[in-house]
Amino acid sequence: MKALTYQSIADVSVAEVPDPTIVDPTDAVIKVTSAAICGSDLHLYDVLDSYLDKGDVLGHETMGVVTQVGSAVSRIQVGDRVVVPFVIACRECYMCQRGLFSQCETTQVTEYGSGATLYGFSKLYGQVPGGQAEQLRVRLADANLVKVGHELPDERYLFLSDILPTAWQGVEYAQVPEGGTLVVLGLGPVGQFASRIGVHRGYRVIGVDPVPERRALAERHGVEVVDLTKDVSDVIAGMTDQRGPDSVLDAVGMEAHDHGGVSMVQKFAAALPDKIGQAVMEKAGIDALGAMHLAFDIVRRGGTVSLSGVYGGTADPTPFMMLFDKQITIKMGQCNVQHWMDTLMPLVEDPSDPLGTEDLVTHPVPLDRAPEMYDLFKNKEDGCIKVVLKP
Repeated sequence: MKALTYQSIADVSVAEVPDPTIVDPTDAVIKVTSAAICGSDLHLYDVLDSYLDKGDVLGHETMGVVTQVGSAVSRIQVGDRVVVPFVIACRECYMCQRGLFSQCETTQVTEYGSGATLYGFSKLYGQVPGGQAEQLRVRLADANLVKVGHELPDERYLFLSDILPTAWQGVEYAQVPEGGTLVVLGLGPVGQFASRIGVHRGYRVIGVDPVPERRALAERHGVEVVDLTKDVSDVIAGMTDQRGPDSVLDAVGMEAHDHGGVSMVQKFAAALPDKIGQAVMEKAGIDALGAMHLAFDIVRRGGTVSLSGVYGGTADPTPFMMLFDKQITIKMGQCNVQHWMDTLMPLVEDPSDPLGTEDLVTHPVPLDRAPEMYDLFKNKEDGCIKVVLKP
């Protein structure tokens, strides 16, 4: 089959790889009908070379149709149309029973001290082949696959694999009071959905992003938008009675614009031999912290900052004096995707499409164009907000 494979830093290619097969009796195999490129894939593309091998299959936002099931699979059948949560969880352990699926004790990657195994996301999270491919082997199929109907387009369901529950959890973690104000930093795919969820829940939502096309898309869904300028803190203060918003959601993470040479350090570590590069990342890894520090700066005293953007640094400078003085609450973490399915399914199947799942994709393209799309998405060119690959 064809699959998008990692080659080296900023170099991916579509190649022929072996077809997936049933290995464990709890497995299933699906024919992929849609697979999205996520902002988190760019971390692999640019930063995490030390944790990848040439030929690794990427991708963790996937849906399709079941073609094979293992002997122990009973809930899922051949022919089912399914969404694949990017987190692989057992639903039975201590963590899963508490809704913390991304901390599943059955699939934790103990070698690296990481949480649950993820699709297509490096040795740090199990090095499981991802879904930017024509087919995908699904682990623990009964516990994870989400069955959906056959009538609505893929775009209604695909984002249940990651970015929609990630956005929902981010808004939950933001602890916005009733009728309160939520600022969303970054209007990429997760920021778009987080903003729309905030509007849907009755909050005043202000979105911040430097890209005009992203701001325009957010405006279509009732979001007030602000350009990312040098005086953005003053602008937000002026919009919130000089007090600041109740909550800020950082939907940017380590992809923040770098003003301090952080990207040079990251690229240096990525270029080192694997063991040395891993040691550098694990002992001295740093992120571009512009978005996080902006969130701490603009949130009101006693407010909450929710981190949905991914961070991977181990030596990031953190302004604890400010955090303590302002009495800021911080909530964060990998999305517990399965926990939010019952809440989100009625919204994605609502005929009115209240979260605009069909108004996000800007570049639906064949799988063969995936390498080009990685570069386009990274550089925010051609109005690229969300890419969906069609194998």
